Amino acid sequence: MPQLELYPSARLSRKEAGAYYTPDHVVRSLVRWAVRADTDRLLDPACGDGRFIAAHPSSVGVERDSRAAALAARRAPGSSVHGGDFFTWAAADGRRFDCAAGNPPFIRYQTFRGEVRERAFRLCAGLGVQFSGLTASWAPFLVATAGLLRPGGRMAFVVPAAIGHAPYAAPLLEYLVGNFESVRIIAVREKLFPELAEDCWLLYAGGRGGAADRIHLTVLDRFEAAAEPPRASVSIPVGEWRRSWNRRLRPYLLRESMRVLYRTVVSQEGATRLGALAAIGIGYVSGANRFFHLRPSEAEFWEIPPAFLQPAVRNGRVLPDGELTLRTVEQWQRRDDPMLLLRVPRNAALPPGVARYLATEQGRRARTAYKCRTRTPWYSVPDVQVPDFFLTYMSGRAPSLVRNAAAAACTNAVHGVRVRHQGAARRIIAGWSSPFVRLSCELEGHPLGGGMLKLEPREAARIVLPPPAGIPAESRPDLHEAIATLHRWRHFRPYETWRRVAFQASRSRKKASESGISSRSSA
Repeated sequence: MPQLELYPSARLSRKEAGAYYTPDHVVRSLVRWAVRADTDRLLDPACGDGRFIAAHPSSVGVERDSRAAALAARRAPGSSVHGGDFFTWAAADGRRFDCAAGNPPFIRYQTFRGEVRERAFRLCAGLGVQFSGLTASWAPFLVATAGLLRPGGRMAFVVPAAIGHAPYAAPLLEYLVGNFESVRIIAVREKLFPELAEDCWLLYAGGRGGAADRIHLTVLDRFEAAAEPPRASVSIPVGEWRRSWNRRLRPYLLRESMRVLYRTVVSQEGATRLGALAAIGIGYVSGANRFFHLRPSEAEFWEIPPAFLQPAVRNGRVLPDGELTLRTVEQWQRRDDPMLLLRVPRNAALPPGVARYLATEQGRRARTAYKCRTRTPWYSVPDVQVPDFFLTYMSGRAPSLVRNAAAAACTNAVHGVRVRHQGAARRIIAGWSSPFVRLSCELEGHPLGGGMLKLEPREAARIVLPPPAGIPAESRPDLHEAIATLHRWRHFRPYETWRRVAFQASRSRKKASESGISSRSSA
């Protein structure tokens, strides 16, 4: 009979549980590598519907979702399934395991919170790992699981591709190389979960109790089932990973010659990082954008004085190429776009028009929004600045840098760039359009599903501007190849390509409909 031990558990939605179950060929490969003997005891810390523990008869699974735990118990009758929070169970259970395998929940930090996160962080701190508040759930799952392995133990897991670039993944990797003899990561370009925006890689760690001076990375277009991990494409010295690449693995998706070229330029005299020339930060957070951004006609109707209105960039889509001018702002005004920020100084006396607008039903709703109700006065939007440049932080082909010649402010949907001196502005403009800077944006930023590239302020500060002399012409083909490689890995397609794919898909569906054939694959 299946063994199901119930701790306090919950029925969760698929999104809440982070439950997207692993393809069978991946399950078989990970379990075959982790298990070396029939007597090995295997742990899956988030066993879901039980497909990992069903692959080995001597297994223990833990699952927070009560429905999935019951299904796992039926699917793996020779295993023990514990329903409840893994971190509570791990702190209380004294057993040790020969191996572990699974697919931990990929719950982002915004929803990985409360007592569960506190327990996870305490457990990891006891193992010597300190995670930041921006950590997603999968990283503590792996550290806590590693702490339950016997000396010599092994673990094999599906992990998000964020292991290759996320700052919160660095403490995990530091722990792994400090506590396992071998650490191997398989970077897979083709999506293991086609229905998800999240890209997934694979992690193999063996020899619990040892230490590794290298991280072995295998770069694959497609993962095929195998009892052993594919041969490493590159063996990365841990010191080089730390010093040269800010503890990121993503640069190793490029050929060695491309990495050498990048590092050579970075070390040249005259090369400089954007953060040395400018301060980069997010724009203001109004707390209620629809209320605080008025159309010119609305401002006129309420008789709001111009001194209390600030032209503002609401998102990167409204930015032109190169430079935001007064002419563009005037076009927004003629279109009656919601481009005027209600900007009320904290201690200002309220003009009658402003007071009337604040007292409207929209105003009463706005003041209950979290950001508004936690500031005094609620209607004074803080941190409104006029930057020298705007920098898009979510981009397709490449981030856009736009000079602010219109004295506009910006919301937190766009980064504001404030130069440290006037010469810095000329230096930034001169170097930004180079292919080297485009490559630097790819390496210092990170992919964010749907083919998008995201640049956090700290990542933007690390963008490298090449020396004023520029890059030798013979190096440009390598730069363009490197950019194209990273575009492929984040699944970026130009708009024309997306439009062609969408048209072809639409035509295929139409033909299938006309012929009476379903466009869905048959089981």
